[in-house]
Order: sequence, then structure tokens, then C-alpha cells
Amino acid sequence: MFTGIVSAVGRIEKVTPLGTEPEAGVRLTVAAGGLDLADVELGDSIAIQGACMTVIEKAPDSFDVDVSRESLNKTVGLGNAGAEVNLEKALRAHDRLGGHLVSGHVDGLGVVSRFERVGESHELRVVAPKDIGKYLAYKGSVTVNGVSLTVNSASDQADGCEFSINLIPHTVEVTTLKALHAGAKVNLEIDLIARYVERMMSGA
Repeated sequence: MFTGIVSAVGRIEKVTPLGTEPEAGVRLTVAAGGLDLADVELGDSIAIQGACMTVIEKAPDSFDVDVSRESLNKTVGLGNAGAEVNLEKALRAHDRLGGHLVSGHVDGLGVVSRFERVGESHELRVVAPKDIGKYLAYKGSVTVNGVSLTVNSASDQADGCEFSINLIPHTVEVTTLKALHAGAKVNLEIDLIARYVERMMSGA
């Protein structure tokens, strides 16, 4: 479990195929940036661009994870050597919950429709698929590339739901969101509470 409060921006140093067959995954070596790995053990979870991964090897300033082909197919930003990535260690029971409860399970990909400076901040607009859009609500929570954010508006469209977010300068500065542009794909995770409310209301 995570909070969506990014601890550091790391970099994918190496991508190693785990086989030659089309369904083979990859092993990532990730430079941890400013992420403190002193208390990280093998088997611990770290969110990379919002996707929960398991540490299988660790060095003082880097760590390795194995990523399945399924995860590569359902996310963006995990398979490119040199790419910067948002990092967050798993939440501990006594930690502050600064964002919202985030599972690290990417629900789908959104497409950025606008990323522009507005005053001192930036406006980020993303078109989410229809099956995700129904969970987005005014002042609700959403995770974009592992960052906990607040929805300012949500508008249903023929091809999905466009939602807007205001990004303060600090968030832009300390995350990979600064590199977004119109047309870029992003990892989305909906609010856990919205997911369970729908399940209960459906009577299933």
C-alpha cells in the first residue's frame, strides 16, 4: 500500500530481457535517486511510476525488479532505459497518510490532452477510458504516474472522461509530471473507496 506522495525521482539504468519468447518480461535496474534504501529488504515493495514492484536485488544506490509482460503491456514508462520514474516505498502502519490510499495496481492508461502553465501552477487535463471515467468525481482522488492528485473537474465524452488537475510548482518540480505533454500516455489508478462503493451498490 502507498500514499501517492513521491519520495524521489529515479532513473531506469538497465532493461534486461528475461527470455527470448514474446511473452517474456524484463528485469529493471533502477537508480534510486534520493530514495533512501537503507531500510529496504529483498521482497519489499516500491512503486515505480505508480506500479507496485518487488525488490529482488539491492545495491547502495539502486535496486532491481522483475516486470512481467502483462505489466509492461498495461503500463507506460517502465520499459525504457534512461527514463526517469517516480518512486515511493511502501506505506508503514505508523506513517503519515499525506495523499490517499494507493494500491500500486494500475487500472489503465490515460492520454494527456493539455499540460500548460496557468499562473504559477500548471493545468493537467487527461482523457481516461470510459471504464475508469465513472470513478472520477469533483474533488475526488486519482493517481497519475504514481502521484496522488485531486480532480478539479470531470467531463464525460464519447471516447471517455476528461478530467482536470491543478499542479502546484512543488509537485511539478519533484516528480516526472514535469515532462508531460499533450498526447503523452500516463498510468492511472482510481480511488480505492470509489471501487468498493461501486461493488457494494451493485449488489453483487
